[in-house]
Amino acid sequence: MENFAASVRQAGVALRDLFEPTPLQKNDHLSAKYGAEIWLKREDLTPVRSYKLRGAFNAMRKIGAGSQGHFVCASAGNHAQGMAYACRHFGTRGTIFMPVTTPKQKIDKTRIFGNGVIEIVLTGDYFDQTLAAAQDFARAQGATFLSPFDDADIIEGQATVGLELLDQIGAAPDLVVLPVGGGGLAAGVTRLLAELAPGTRAEFAEPEGGGSLREALLAGAPVTLPVVDNFVDGAAVARIGDLPFRTLAGFDADRVHTAPEDRICATMLEMLNIEGIVLEPAGALAVDVLRDIPDLAGKRVVCICSGGNFDFERLPEVKERAQRFSGLKRYFILRMPQRPGALRDFLQLLGPQDDIARFEYLKKSARNFGSVLIGIETTAPENLDRLRERLETAGIGYRDITHDPALAEFLI
Repeated sequence: MENFAASVRQAGVALRDLFEPTPLQKNDHLSAKYGAEIWLKREDLTPVRSYKLRGAFNAMRKIGAGSQGHFVCASAGNHAQGMAYACRHFGTRGTIFMPVTTPKQKIDKTRIFGNGVIEIVLTGDYFDQTLAAAQDFARAQGATFLSPFDDADIIEGQATVGLELLDQIGAAPDLVVLPVGGGGLAAGVTRLLAELAPGTRAEFAEPEGGGSLREALLAGAPVTLPVVDNFVDGAAVARIGDLPFRTLAGFDADRVHTAPEDRICATMLEMLNIEGIVLEPAGALAVDVLRDIPDLAGKRVVCICSGGNFDFERLPEVKERAQRFSGLKRYFILRMPQRPGALRDFLQLLGPQDDIARFEYLKKSARNFGSVLIGIETTAPENLDRLRERLETAGIGYRDITHDPALAEFLI
């Protein structure tokens, strides 16, 4: 039986028809920050700005894609674009199902990558509905359904990321940090490392609102999460893939680090503002959890930056969430007395670096008091702590709703 590493190397050779190996870059900023040698594997620089092209191409190559083939997938993002690009390369027909709610920018990019050989079907408000429609269509048409991660050839293709980084770095790294969604990339790379670099440790990064691998490891089997936060859309998966879990089942749950969504936003802005690197939320996962991994000092560490398909229309939301995580922006509901001069008295409590970013009366019918929604931006978290102390001293009732998900979503 052919060993896994040999198959991955064949896949890597075939991939050169599409693109050269993505860069492996030492990052001085992160290295200084963590006292380690931090390298970034830039999967955001593939032709489709994510590693998903690797798996789609490899699966289609091994099946024997050509003008008579027909491939189907369900995806609102990177898997769709990867399959579309591979369909164009092989000149084979593709049908891509996307939720009706998919942003136009993603639909247009997928269509461009497919360049006339793919058809896009918009159906379903939720991904589960889209997935069921795609699978039904594939069965009815006798087409090949291409899973984003629960497929041996997909996993083998994603493993070429690990093969490239080992070839590029020269000596095996101490640690590789892998983002996890459905688990295809993590399973492929860890299986490859087990053969070629058994001394290299793997740690994993998941979004806090989609920790399907961690929950599966704790339960001993894949479980379906009852609720998923879709902000990290490239990795927010309700259930780890069955095939990937067979490889990942032997890892300890403590090696899976869950990243808060607001903190991921702060990491995205850090990489954009300091390094000029555009990462989507899933692409920033591995960098974000470096702060959670113990004993990094002096280690050689590779972070897989899995994708850079970021819609800049989301930048205001990312900035907002990053400020809230960093303690530089808070939202309060104030109970203000309805009398002349009350607002002036409140304004005098603000510090020199405190700026009003939002001000809105929520209730005007109270006889003696009114409720005000106010957002305050500042330059240091302690400024807002001091503001709260001044509010209490002045007897102004308030409620901090910054991290209250229900109120924040409704009011902010």
